[in-house]
Amino acid sequence: MLAFAVTGGMLHFELTATYEIFTAPQMDYRVVICGDGPVRVGRFTLEPDLPLDQLTRADTVIVPAIADLDEPIDAGLVAAVRAAHDEGARIVSLCTGAFVLAEAGLLDGLRATTHWAHTDVLAQRYPLVEVDPDVLYVDNGRVLTSAGKAAAIDLSLHLIRSDHGVATANTAARRLVVPPHRDGGQAQFVLAPVPSDEGHPLTELFGWASTRLGQTLSVEDLARQANMSSRHLNRLFKAVTGTTPLQWLHTQRIRRAQELLEMTDDSVDLIAEASGMGTATTLRRHFHRTVGVPPDTYRRTFRPVGGG
Repeated sequence: MLAFAVTGGMLHFELTATYEIFTAPQMDYRVVICGDGPVRVGRFTLEPDLPLDQLTRADTVIVPAIADLDEPIDAGLVAAVRAAHDEGARIVSLCTGAFVLAEAGLLDGLRATTHWAHTDVLAQRYPLVEVDPDVLYVDNGRVLTSAGKAAAIDLSLHLIRSDHGVATANTAARRLVVPPHRDGGQAQFVLAPVPSDEGHPLTELFGWASTRLGQTLSVEDLARQANMSSRHLNRLFKAVTGTTPLQWLHTQRIRRAQELLEMTDDSVDLIAEASGMGTATTLRRHFHRTVGVPPDTYRRTFRPVGGG
């Protein structure tokens, strides 16, 4: 039995998308929804098949995403998920459902992930969890976690592949019109916006540097433009961006390369020059290390079919 553990305040996308995957005609799963009474999920109300305490009967328990991380996690849900794990169930979280698993102590000492926007919070709240912000999902055997939204589909296909083989997973992927396996990780979907607080002492410098990414820029160049010492500039950058001026420049250059790959037909050589990476070889090396996939793969993923 594959059981969805639901309670109020969950998000509906991951729940409904994965429910449809596992209840498709060719899937050999008995799927139930467990919850205590009618459950409000986004704009919808669910009528569970079984109460939460019946999760202990399941072979696999799926915990969908919770919407508000500032609200206390439902203690009954946490206890039911922990009890199911104790009975030998495989426990799977989708997106911020990882916080439920962490609250239950199921991620202590394990590698785990969640949506990239919440990985820092997960790590801060649960220091015993090894949070990996760069992957689409993590499989620890009996405990699995996925990143945000579409990564729930990636993990679902991974479960099907593990349970029923590659052919069945490929069939499910074709039905969904998605790839059976996606390369790379969450880094390719993380934006690196320029801070835009008006009146901040670095606001003008951010704009100035962003229009000169194709040029060679040093910390001294940035400090001179900002009319301050290099040491003071480093302190301000650390306070505002959490990183150094050169690392900030590197991130902005990668982001510029992403934009050009998405929006133009320029060659990788031209994009390397325009983004300040110099050569295609340098761009490919840093892009793959930072984003998780090569520039050509990124372009195929994000470039609209037929060009601009």
